[in-house]
Amino acid sequence: MATVDPIAGEVFTVNGVPLKVMLRKAERNKKIRAFGLILPLLLFLLITFVYPILSMLHRSIQNPEMGYAFPSFSAKILEWNASDFPPPNDLVQTFVREAIEANRTKKIGRAAKRLNYHQSGFRSLTKKTANKLDKAAKKEGLEVVLQDPNLYDRMVKIDKRWKKPESWGILKNASPPTTAWFLLQAVDQDYDAFGNIVPVDEQIAIHVTILWRTIWISAVVTILCLALGFPIAYLLGSIPTRQSNILILLLLLPFWTSLLVRTTAWLVLLQGEGVVNDLAIMAGLWDEPLQLVRNRLGTYIAMVHILLPFMTLPLFAVMKSIDPYHMKAALSLGADPVRSFVKVYLPQTMPGIGAGVLLVFILSLGYYITPALVGGPGDQMLSYFIAFHANSTVNWGLASALACLLMACVLVFFSMYQRTVGIGTIRMG
Repeated sequence: MATVDPIAGEVFTVNGVPLKVMLRKAERNKKIRAFGLILPLLLFLLITFVYPILSMLHRSIQNPEMGYAFPSFSAKILEWNASDFPPPNDLVQTFVREAIEANRTKKIGRAAKRLNYHQSGFRSLTKKTANKLDKAAKKEGLEVVLQDPNLYDRMVKIDKRWKKPESWGILKNASPPTTAWFLLQAVDQDYDAFGNIVPVDEQIAIHVTILWRTIWISAVVTILCLALGFPIAYLLGSIPTRQSNILILLLLLPFWTSLLVRTTAWLVLLQGEGVVNDLAIMAGLWDEPLQLVRNRLGTYIAMVHILLPFMTLPLFAVMKSIDPYHMKAALSLGADPVRSFVKVYLPQTMPGIGAGVLLVFILSLGYYITPALVGGPGDQMLSYFIAFHANSTVNWGLASALACLLMACVLVFFSMYQRTVGIGTIRMG
């Protein structure tokens, strides 16, 4: 039973505690219990979603290789002005000392591989120089080699590339513990010997072209899915529920098979002696087998087939909720069927169109298996090169930078969508 202080006008419980304090405590306990219920889900998201993204962002700027093999040199060369060439003797001495030590401790390979990202052949240059300097140190003595007043000339004698400022510029550009070089490479930019940002050579400038190709293929697949999914969803929303359930089951039937199997099936169907070409020739549609696979057409067909349900189901969910009497009312007021559809029915389907376009386009951006199997060399999307650098060249920095570029495209598209359509309009049913 609560009591009221007649002077202060405050309500107390039977224990003498102010009622508002008890209410705040009860509300706090309620929030703690609610947080405890969602804590497993929060931890799951942090471990499987947030942490991988943060790790990817960190790898795109992480640059530990030179510091691992050349700890003192990588710090000292950052203070050196590349325009002051040739490098001072103390800098050359530091490089030679740590190159010999890295060669003996087998650390040179990791740094040489990192330097080779900047220029092909730099790995062999670094390992050859370190190996010959190590042999000279064993023969003459380490201190004798380091105190050689012509130490720089000795390096030039080993390989004339050390006479070029670009070679020392590569050492400097690869030395910071964190770098934007991988991110620049993702957009076909590079650092020159003096640290200025310049475009890469046209012969290796491929990433921007691949990015636009990825966006183009995703946009075309999204438009085709919308063109095919809209009438299918309209049919499903117009017929009785019992019949629409059967058709929805057929629409979802491909999900019972793995993505790899579905893609391989299209490879078999569309090949030169496949079912599609054989039936078309028998029907007289064309005389000779057409090239329907290993090209852009095969990529479009396979991707549209796989992604069509992601466009159709949101549209169907919205169309099912539209009152059919809206169209009848427009017709009774004198509007023709086309005008009634455009002015009355189509605007009500925009939430479903928005959800379908958002799903299909974002999923298309990250497609890898389907273009890799069905498409040709000129149809590979950005995800293929992310996998290539991660698995084949083991260049995790560039792979992470390309993944960041792809994620940035998703964010830009999402932002444009939010400004034009609005995420609040999306309804899944």
